Amino acid sequence: MQSFGQKYSHLVHNSGCACFNPSLQIVSRRLEALSRRGFLVGLGAAALSSAMPKPSAAQDAPSKTVFREVRLFDGKSSTVQTGVQVLVENGKITAIDSANNPAPADATVINCRNGVLLPGLIDAHWHTIFAAVPLNILLAGDPGIIFAAATAEAERTLLRGFTTVRDLGGPVFSFKQAVDGGIISGPRIFPCGAMITTSGGHGDLRLLTEIPRDGAKLSSSELMGASAIVDSIGDIRLRVREQLLQGASQIKMVGSGGVSSPRSPLDMTTFSEEELRAAVEVARDWNTYVATHAYTPRAVQRALAAGVACIEHAHLIDEDTARMIADKGAWLSTQPFLTMEDAASQSGPGLERIQQLFAGTPKIYEFARKYGIKTAWGSDVLFSPQLRPRQNFMLTHLSNWYSNAEILQMATSGNAELLALSSFRNPYPGKLGVIEAEALADIIVVDGNPLDDIGLLEDPQKSLSLIMKDGRIHKNIL
Repeated sequence: MQSFGQKYSHLVHNSGCACFNPSLQIVSRRLEALSRRGFLVGLGAAALSSAMPKPSAAQDAPSKTVFREVRLFDGKSSTVQTGVQVLVENGKITAIDSANNPAPADATVINCRNGVLLPGLIDAHWHTIFAAVPLNILLAGDPGIIFAAATAEAERTLLRGFTTVRDLGGPVFSFKQAVDGGIISGPRIFPCGAMITTSGGHGDLRLLTEIPRDGAKLSSSELMGASAIVDSIGDIRLRVREQLLQGASQIKMVGSGGVSSPRSPLDMTTFSEEELRAAVEVARDWNTYVATHAYTPRAVQRALAAGVACIEHAHLIDEDTARMIADKGAWLSTQPFLTMEDAASQSGPGLERIQQLFAGTPKIYEFARKYGIKTAWGSDVLFSPQLRPRQNFMLTHLSNWYSNAEILQMATSGNAELLALSSFRNPYPGKLGVIEAEALADIIVVDGNPLDDIGLLEDPQKSLSLIMKDGRIHKNIL
């Protein structure tokens, strides 16, 4: 789903989708001339600028850190544990010490002042490059600016408490390398690369001047690495393998229409079962899985029949389809869209469609609870600096259907179970989403108890006292 902030709504008035707005068509024409190499040059500029010293930059990781005076939420329990301390060494949690032994002589000791220590939050549906890039930056058509904006947003995402994201579409591979290398501050990224769609499907962002396709010539969105448009099984296998070759941890297929694409209505179905199965087979050959964007019963059922492991969205499904998701043991990765505050401005077809999602949100969560569907949470914020702070609110919306402990479990250990489906394509081998021995040291400390008041997470600047990722501290006001 693509959403735009109120500040830029005048640029998309009556367009239904900003992808087809005349202003954004100018952007696409400019971007069409840019190669992937150009984007890497832009990334380099953004990365180098982010490497300059600044107060929020991560501290060098001490060899050992001991967290004392904590209330511990381990990601799995429904209560906090007291009377323990947590030892971190070389990027991993090495011990949960209930005996409160003296800290090693060479350890840094952090007094958490009775704050609640929990695993870093995980967003299972994020768009690293496009989450907060507004239209005025896109209009410049400069990849350096685009990646600079993404660089700033990556740090903000981390400072909201999200130490890991599953990226569901965008040219993020080199950006991820910069984050992993410590050049850019940001969360761990499980990348899909380009979303794979059919001609006319959600994700086909071609201009009318790019239709019909000129032989094998790629469109501007394909050159950028945002999407891959395919209409044959051979091309599906090719594009899936290309994403995996670049480092995709999972594959994103587009199985239905979308809210923000007026030429691909919600009720349409894109890939055939045979085509989806081809993508699933390639992913399995690479020891990973396929996630499929699908809203309707038909699109979801077709994806399940093809062996898709994770359904994205599914807000319009019926009860029979929900039961089928549960019977197949597939994952449901969905978002609690409730009001226009969560989607910003929409007009034309997009406005009508987003209202359908609002109506479908309570039903999808009721089905998930009734049938015990394995459910992941994601925010799906896109193209709006106004919406980016809603990432935390989208998480707390879950309180309409889940207890505070269940919400925290879903955003930590639960989402980590979904990420683990990447198997050998997992870019971060090790346990995520839990506080236990041998888990990766992604930790946040909350000033207060989110199990009593989940609303604390809505103001991370105030409530998050400490943020650690991979053993490195990115914020500490204790």
